[in-house]
Amino acid sequence: MKILEHTVEKLEDPTGILIGDRYEFFLTIEVPEEDELFSEHGLYMRAIVAVEENASRLVQYQIYERTTEKYLDFALEEAEENMVLEYCQQHME
Repeated sequence: MKILEHTVEKLEDPTGILIGDRYEFFLTIEVPEEDELFSEHGLYMRAIVAVEENASRLVQYQIYERTTEKYLDFALEEAEENMVLEYCQQHME
């Protein structure tokens, strides 16, 4: 999996319930044709990253086809989740 581009927005918690900060990323991703996740429509991922004190974690993510907006029910491998988290850490506002 390769991340091609992204947008990011810091989410506001109007209730004040959540600890730390939350960031919403939209990542344009590319996977090889032989990968079961591959789609000729292209893919993007919506990811939420939580930052609490000096630690951050990938809270959730969803993968969609770009042109159809169809949700794809796939789980990333641990190495891919770590790659996404590292990318997001490098690109927070």
